[in-house]
Amino acid sequence: MPDTGGVTNDRLLVVEDDLALREVLARGLREEGFEVVTARDGGSAMALSGGTFAAVVLDIGLPDTDGRDLCQALRAGGVDAPVLFLTAADRLTDRLSGFAAGGDDYLVKPFHLAELVARLRALVRRASAATPPPVGVHLDPASHRLQTSTASLPLTPTEFRLLGALLAAPGTVLRRRELVRIGWADGSRVHDNTLDQYVARLRRKLADADAPLTITTVRGVGYRYA
Repeated sequence: MPDTGGVTNDRLLVVEDDLALREVLARGLREEGFEVVTARDGGSAMALSGGTFAAVVLDIGLPDTDGRDLCQALRAGGVDAPVLFLTAADRLTDRLSGFAAGGDDYLVKPFHLAELVARLRALVRRASAATPPPVGVHLDPASHRLQTSTASLPLTPTEFRLLGALLAAPGTVLRRRELVRIGWADGSRVHDNTLDQYVARLRRKLADADAPLTITTVRGVGYRYA
């Protein structure tokens, strides 16, 4: 059975089917000052989804569902806490599908607890300082479209990945090399101005759709949504 406790600003939901790893994570994260609620599968996680969490640690390989599908269900149910995926797979396509499903970070097994803690603290800090996306703006991974209150905007796969990364970190500057890693497959030849061209295309599409989104250039560093 999942364990539950009171709500704090550092309350985590850890969804992991492996009992030994789940207990190690819960114990280690509690020692680091987090309050931890655990679930062993997608069903028990959804039963807890009405709670308030600072972040969600979500294993992709769950016995009753794919963690990416669970992430989408949590998002649809109103859970807006940052999601950190745990997985044994480290292919670029796996990482990108996790981001497209609404995830915010990715950690490959096996990993050190110290890295997990550092990543979670960064996600919680970013989320607490972030400006929420405008009301009525939603990226639909099923159709690769940006849905607004007045328009449905088709996006190419690369545009979708880039915009998804920016929207997942409002107010945070994403460096150029990070956006290239998210937008293009490993080994792709991406010229210096390719990213700029895609951002320009996104800006034109957003303007044409009258979407309340602004992509700001941080010269010499990268881009941010604000």
